[in-house]
Amino acid sequence: MSVQKTIRKKLLAAHRKLRETRMLLKGLISTRHPVLVHIIPIRRCNLACTYCNEYDDFSKPVPTEEMFARIDRLGAMGTSIITISGGEPLLHPDLDAIIARIRKNGIMAGLITNGYLLVADRIEKLNRAGLEYLQISIDNVKPDDVSKKSLKVLDQKLELLAQHAEFQVNINSVLGSGVADPEDALTVAHRAVQLGFTSTVGILHDHNGQLEPLGPREQEIFEEIISLEKRSFTRINQFQHNIAKGLENDWRCRAGARYLYICEDGLVHYCSQQRGYPGIPLLEYTDEQRQREFVTKKGCAPRCTVSCVHQTSAMDFWRGPQTIDHGSSPSAQGLVQLSGSTSRD
Repeated sequence: MSVQKTIRKKLLAAHRKLRETRMLLKGLISTRHPVLVHIIPIRRCNLACTYCNEYDDFSKPVPTEEMFARIDRLGAMGTSIITISGGEPLLHPDLDAIIARIRKNGIMAGLITNGYLLVADRIEKLNRAGLEYLQISIDNVKPDDVSKKSLKVLDQKLELLAQHAEFQVNINSVLGSGVADPEDALTVAHRAVQLGFTSTVGILHDHNGQLEPLGPREQEIFEEIISLEKRSFTRINQFQHNIAKGLENDWRCRAGARYLYICEDGLVHYCSQQRGYPGIPLLEYTDEQRQREFVTKKGCAPRCTVSCVHQTSAMDFWRGPQTIDHGSSPSAQGLVQLSGSTSRD
């Protein structure tokens, strides 16, 4: 890597840190805007991991102008971060324009991908679009019948990212039910750190997005990977220690308010595992509705393992008592709990 590119990467990293600090301060000052939004530009994926309930093999990309309208609406809400997910978002033909639109709205831009479609030129295009964060989940060292997202297959992609990416790269490994060899997570984490990336670990949830405790060796591996994690907003992970032990967490889930999940149809949902409610089109989702969800208890919260919602809700743990039971909402019966396990995001 050239000296010029190294200096540029350091300057961009410092700028990201400044923007992240501003985001945290804004979130502490006011509760009236979303902090993190996951948005889906395409449901189709080029892989078929058996645990996943968030993809199909036929959906068309969301029209770009519709994506722009949704991003602009999120910008008007004061959203701090938009992470593009899927499906496989690199399959969207106008992904770079979508990223650029996020940045035009003054919002931090992230991307979750399986990494298969990354080549040097594609990474450089993501640089030019203004991407700030990218995450790849790697499920094992060698591909198996459950997942092809293996270190053996993706290591060349990781090397390309280390060489070309000007954005922060995080590699997420996984532990829990369905993982054939928990030692793989440790191998993946150490490889990520070796390449200069950040490393996180996810704990698989069951078919309702709820926790299952780790075994003794899995808990040891979990703690070792946690020790590799650098401190930042995305490394808020105290809740995971309870999850690893199969214990409930006492917290105030702010899904529907501080965290939003926007599906390909443009509807607002609590999260990827609780799609169906509120189920309101983003363009019609009001500040009053967001504030109602801010003070609404979620029955699935104590045993939830969806890390991004935990992390986003953490800044409000000390305020905003939740006084509305989810069951009191007239639309509560529309809640859909999907099968599968997708805590690997």
